[in-house]
Amino acid sequence: MDNNNWLTQILMLGVGTTSLVADKIREVSDDLVKDGKLNPDQAKEVMDDLLQTLKSEQGNLETQMQRQLRNVLQDIGVPRQSEMDELRGRIDRLERQIRDLENRLWR
Repeated sequence: MDNNNWLTQILMLGVGTTSLVADKIREVSDDLVKDGKLNPDQAKEVMDDLLQTLKSEQGNLETQMQRQLRNVLQDIGVPRQSEMDELRGRIDRLERQIRDLENRLWR
């Protein structure tokens, strides 16, 4: 669980940073409109483009972090969910076989 908490904190840091950057971009954009260097439509277009880029890069960061976490968990020997599911299925089949054998012995 510590690894999951660590990942959550890093992702939240990324989200917070993205939010701060978006606020700063809005502030600069508003200043440029006030100074007459951009009209409101241009400012909105620039804002939208920059925010889309930030969101895209944040998604890439999240994907990279998830990949890194998976690699770390694999390196320290933590099984994947699919491996656990496979083992549970094998245990269920073995338990069924044991019950069947026991039932045959008691007949």
